[in-house]
Parts: sequence; structure tokens; C-alpha cells
Amino acid sequence: MKIDVILTPGELPGLAGRDLGRMVCVVFDVLRATSTFVTALENGAAAIIPVSEISEALETGKRRPDVLLGGERKGVKIRTVEGEFDFGNSPREYTAEKVKGKTIVSTTTNGTRALRACVGAKMVLAGSFLNLGATVNFLRQKNFENVLIVCAGTGENLALEDVLAAGALCDSLLGMEAATELSDSAQIALAAFEKAQPNLPGTIGQSENARRLLAIPELSDDVEFCLQRDVFDLVAALDGDAIRVLNF
Repeated sequence: MKIDVILTPGELPGLAGRDLGRMVCVVFDVLRATSTFVTALENGAAAIIPVSEISEALETGKRRPDVLLGGERKGVKIRTVEGEFDFGNSPREYTAEKVKGKTIVSTTTNGTRALRACVGAKMVLAGSFLNLGATVNFLRQKNFENVLIVCAGTGENLALEDVLAAGALCDSLLGMEAATELSDSAQIALAAFEKAQPNLPGTIGQSENARRLLAIPELSDDVEFCLQRDVFDLVAALDGDAIRVLNF
């Protein structure tokens, strides 16, 4: 298994020139999009449709009045002249009572953009610390030849928490002797994770995204929630235009 990592969103446009059809992409937006999607699926949501723009979400909502709208801009729930979205981007909002059996259209600053950039890959997975173990086990079981880990980032910048999640994935695959070759960027992510591992919550707590969330009282608990490891035994995969629980 060869593993490569895209560390920053500035690298996303370059995916258009790569042969993604040979790759399995694992997208991390730890704080918080992919963590939220995995939580919604764990709580019974039928599917998550990631879109890049607010206008796309609104248009989908008009065409499909059965869907719920979720997402954020600058970390907070989206409000438009047509009203506010049903959810923000806090995983704690997506309870079973609200999402069971529902399809959710979501647009976020970075996470949904990263997922859409991977369309065309052999498979696209939504990764998080919450379902890291299940994702690792799936990758090992299927023994894919090429894995590309995509860090969604913050704005146009690197996001520390995503890089550390990428490193954790590399570390787990190496531990299972599944990974045979790491690119330079994958080695950077792995080295960062190994250094941070003794105090991972403390390290991530100093990241830009964590500090922003911790400064908002109603969102501060999201950081601790998203850093829980292996609490959901599910693999989340892009199926057509929607993310669903992968049965394998």
C-alpha cells in the first residue's frame, strides 16, 4: 500500500490532474465537517449530500423539500434571507431524534470542498478520529494499492488537527503492516502525530480551529467530542453524490 497526503487545501486544484481512478481518498476535516457527518450517520441519518456553496444547498432544498440543511460559514450556522439552516456544523446537534432516516445537505467552508475535489477517485471515505479504527480496518482488509489522505484545512491554510489525524491513520496502517510506502508528506504527518501523541488533546487544543471553537461557549464542547477515538464502528463513503454508511 502506497500512502500519500495532501496537507493543505491549496493542493486541491492539483487533484484534477491526477489519476484519481486508481486511488482511495480519505478526507479529514476533524473540526468539524467529517466528524459531524460520521456522527449523523451513526445516529441514523440516511445520507449526507456535501455541496460546495450555500446556493447549491438552498437549490437542493427547493427541489427536495424532504431534506434538511446543515453547514457553517466562519464556524456558525448559516443564515440567509430565506431563513436559517436546520443545523450548524456541530456534531452534537445531529441527534438520532433529529436525523434518523433523514437526508442532510451540508455545505462547510473546507470539508465539503475537499470531498467534492475527490470525485473521480476509486472510492472516497469521510474520516475522523471518531471512526478512525473502522476506517483503518477497512483499508487493511481491502488492501488498496494507493491511498491518498486529504486534509481539508482551514481557509487556504493547513489545519493541525487534520494533519495529526492523517498521521494517526498512517501510524495505524504501519502498525498493521498494511502500509509499505509513505510519501514525504505522509512521513511529515506521521512524524507530527508521533510527536503529539503523548498529549494529543493538548496539542490540538492549541490549533487555530480549536481555539476558535473554544472561544464560542455553545461550540466549545465540540473539540473534546471530535477528539474521541474509535467510538463509532462505521465506514462512511461517498456513494454517487451522497455519503452513506458503507456495508462491506
